[in-house]
Amino acid sequence: MRNLQAQQSDILSNTGGRVTRSFVIHLPGSTARRPNVEHLLKELPDAEVVEAVNGRDPVQRAKVQTRAGDLYRPAYPFPLSPPEIGIFQSNRRCWRRIVEEDLDHAIIIEDDVAIEPPMLQRALKLLENMPISGMFIRLPPRHQEVSAAILASDEDMQLILPRRIGLGCCCQIVGREAARRLLAKSEVIDRPVDTWLQMHWVTGQTIHSILPNGNREISKELGGSTIQEKTRTGGKPMREIRRAWYRAQVALRPQRA
Repeated sequence: MRNLQAQQSDILSNTGGRVTRSFVIHLPGSTARRPNVEHLLKELPDAEVVEAVNGRDPVQRAKVQTRAGDLYRPAYPFPLSPPEIGIFQSNRRCWRRIVEEDLDHAIIIEDDVAIEPPMLQRALKLLENMPISGMFIRLPPRHQEVSAAILASDEDMQLILPRRIGLGCCCQIVGREAARRLLAKSEVIDRPVDTWLQMHWVTGQTIHSILPNGNREISKELGGSTIQEKTRTGGKPMREIRRAWYRAQVALRPQRA
């Protein structure tokens, strides 16, 4: 007799007759995160590890075309850090898999996220009648987005079009046509991937969110973030001023229903 976990995996794997795949982004050297990766491989539908791009590796970083925040307006006021380059390229690696394997869509998740399978099942059910292949749907751990439109709901859970797209790429469902579009637009990068995805007027990609979704970010429990780098104390006030200016510019271009 099949156990409950296997039955649950089968349910999660099927979205309105479309098979769901899952890619867990993981850097092999991050041994503290490996137990959570094993949990995700068991809990997510048809899941596998996608090796993260190591932005601190000069050889891997040399393959990436970057600019100093000046490709688009508003200009990004900070230089790309090596971890940010790695995260952007890791997501591109997953997008490329979706396109090359002709997948309708896939879940892309970082290795420091804990999920609730019943909540994920509800989220996938919300998408049964949606054209997922052209969609990019965020499942962020924090509920910080204001809705411009509600596309579907299940009790408290809603599929929304956020006015301003939130930051972070912890977990998302990416369709094939969305992945193709994003790959074409990101051959050269000049800012972090989550900041770039906020620029829907540049990417041509509408971003949706499902909230709440049961996801939790557990990087602190796993030894801390692999992205953040220390900022000199003297530089923090100016950095915060630049950050506030940039966010204000982005807020001038909300998504509209």
